[in-house]
Amino acid sequence: MSVQPKTPQEKKRLSYEKDRRNTYGENNKSSRKNIPLAKARANRTERHKQDQVLTRAVGVESSDTLDAVENLIRGTEPRYWRKCSDTPLGEVLEKKAKK
Repeated sequence: MSVQPKTPQEKKRLSYEKDRRNTYGENNKSSRKNIPLAKARANRTERHKQDQVLTRAVGVESSDTLDAVENLIRGTEPRYWRKCSDTPLGEVLEKKAKK
């Protein structure tokens, strides 16, 4: 099971495929703060919506109303936030060459 060494050309091809560059348009260092902030913001909005429903239900003793409130809370939309993947290095270099 000997591993064949990669040629420099093969190393460069793999680098162009696998290496990624941030092309989102913001400072690439800001992602360290903005990604957790976006996740936290999504969680906060979800909790805020659920708290609003619960505060309306405080003091209600009707079981029908309580069931409706529980269904509303469980039926709130789950948070949706996706991180955008970075662009492969090969594509970035192609776009730079076209400019």
